[in-house]
Amino acid sequence: MTRSADRGPKQDRSRATRQRLLAAAVSSLAEHGWAGSTVAAVAERAGVSRGAAQHHFPTREDLFTAAVEYVAEERFTALRALPVQDRTAVVAALVDLYTGPLFRAALQLWVAASNEDQLRPRVTELEARVGRETHRIAVELLGADESRPGVRETVQGLLDMACGLGLANVLTDDTARHRRVVAQWARLLDHALG
Repeated sequence: MTRSADRGPKQDRSRATRQRLLAAAVSSLAEHGWAGSTVAAVAERAGVSRGAAQHHFPTREDLFTAAVEYVAEERFTALRALPVQDRTAVVAALVDLYTGPLFRAALQLWVAASNEDQLRPRVTELEARVGRETHRIAVELLGADESRPGVRETVQGLLDMACGLGLANVLTDDTARHRRVVAQWARLLDHALG
C-alpha cells in the first residue's frame, strides 16, 4: 500500500476523533459549565486519550472555542436546509437555536470569557461571526427585505428575543410560554415584514 493510500483512513480517524472531542466539549460545557469542563474530562467523554485531545487542541481555550464554533456551523447547516415556510416555523427554528445545548455551552463560554482575559478576544470574535451568520440566515428564511426601514431591527429584535428565551430556559423549561411567544413574534413579523 502506498503512503498516500494510508493517509485516507488515518485522516478519517483523525477527523472522527476531532468531531468526538468537539461534541464532547459542547456537552461538557452545557452540563458542567466552564469550571467543570477540563480537557481530561472531555477526552474521557469522547473516548480518547488526553494526549490525543491535546494533539488536536493544544489549549483548553482552543478546544472549547472550536467546539462552540463547530456546533454553531452544524446548526447553521440545519437552518440553511429548512425550506422557506411559514414564519411561525422559521421563528420556532430560530428559537430552538437559542434554547438547546449549543446555547448553554456558548453561555458558559461567555461567562468564562468575561473573567478570563486570554479567552475574551477569541469568544468576542467568535460570537460576532456567529451573530452575523445567524442574522443573515434569519433574513433569508424570513424573506425579509432589509432595504425597508425598520426591517433589520425587527429581525435583530427576533434574535434578541430568542436569546432572552434561551437565558430563561437555563433555569426552567417553559416550553408552553415559548410556543405562545413564538406565535406572537410570527404575527408581529407578518405585520412588520409584509
